[in-house]
Amino acid sequence: MISRRDFLSAAAAIPAQAQTPAKRPPNVVFILADDLGYADPGCYGQRDIQTPNIDSLARDGVRFTQAYAGSTVCAPSRCCLMTGQHTGHASIRGNLLPEVALTPHDPTLGQLFQRAGYRTGAFGKWGLGTIPDMHALPTRKGFDTFYGYFHQVHAHTYFPDMLWDNEHESYFEPNFGGGRKKYSHDLITARALEFLDDNHQRPFFLYAPFTPPHGRFEVPDDSPYSDKPWPPLARTLASMITRLDRSVGQILERLSRYSLERDTLVIFTSDNGPGKAAVDHFHANGPLRGYKRDLYEGGIRIPFLARWPGRIKPGVCDEVLAFWDMPPTFAELLGQPAPAGIDGVSVLGAMLGRGPAPNANRHFYWEFHEQGFQQAVRWQDWKAVRLKDGGKTGAPIELFDLAKDPGERVDLAGRQPEITAKLMRLMDSSRSPSPYWPSAGKKRI
Repeated sequence: MISRRDFLSAAAAIPAQAQTPAKRPPNVVFILADDLGYADPGCYGQRDIQTPNIDSLARDGVRFTQAYAGSTVCAPSRCCLMTGQHTGHASIRGNLLPEVALTPHDPTLGQLFQRAGYRTGAFGKWGLGTIPDMHALPTRKGFDTFYGYFHQVHAHTYFPDMLWDNEHESYFEPNFGGGRKKYSHDLITARALEFLDDNHQRPFFLYAPFTPPHGRFEVPDDSPYSDKPWPPLARTLASMITRLDRSVGQILERLSRYSLERDTLVIFTSDNGPGKAAVDHFHANGPLRGYKRDLYEGGIRIPFLARWPGRIKPGVCDEVLAFWDMPPTFAELLGQPAPAGIDGVSVLGAMLGRGPAPNANRHFYWEFHEQGFQQAVRWQDWKAVRLKDGGKTGAPIELFDLAKDPGERVDLAGRQPEITAKLMRLMDSSRSPSPYWPSAGKKRI
């Protein structure tokens, strides 16, 4: 009979690779569409535009029905996502020329993942700082590699002369002089796939802030809608969304190729509501009122899908969440402390089906600085919108019961004075002063 000493000696001699491997930390893929409406994907009710890969995320994961962007336009929404602060506290609260950048002290999701030992990559539109604000570049804010656009106006063209490759310019001679040979979204997708190829053997965070279907509306061809009796703009817009969907499918295929589906949390969402063209042609806001640049639901409620096979049970979730919840959610996922002084809470439990987020009685706040200062607050099922001269004495307030009226058609402010007063107080207490916001004499982009 073997002795205990001999048994322990034999066990110690087993090569390390034969022992039980340590559990791999989960990878995270975060795909952010640009101006994709709540009802643009088929899984949210779209009938005319093909989105089979996005729809597969809904089929295999959880589809959130009450998810909110950080803002109703690009830059502040991305700032909320990266920093965990809503637009009452964020450094960037609107789109301006010249752009306002992240401060040196703003934490980002990239830095959170870097601290946890992840390889990080961002591919698409940054929009949170460009040269000369070197401290605010993605490669200085937590991303090991970046490819795409720094500046939002630059991102308005899909056939650019150049894109940024980390901190260097990568030029496309075939696009010089108005050429249309190199389509930026395809180039950006290819680099995102290359990142997966290079890093599939270690934990990674892939942030893919893709530009479609943001205007200007450009695409190499309008397939598969060339024969549709639609206006040319509608065919182009639909083709851009389906091309975006194809990129989602390519990412999912790469994860499958490396057998990483069960090791990877995939999130798909949009940075704000759709533009008016998408609403006019495809009802991209579904039953919601408004679109981009509105603080009504159509401007800020967004598609939000999360897939993690074996961990997320397929289904539908009515949990209310917002972009500023992402940093604490990922901090909990990584076992890291959340950044201090943020507005969000972790919604990981809701994603995993464990129950509602903590502090279920919290409120959600937005402000917007174009065409006059505007504010919105959601508390429980109540939503208040303070219109363009918000902040002034006697400014109009609209109040809606989203449980009964998600389309915000019936203003209840006159019938619910106590609720209206409560939400007005929340508006007044939810913002901090800023030298830029509100701001005058700067152009929107």
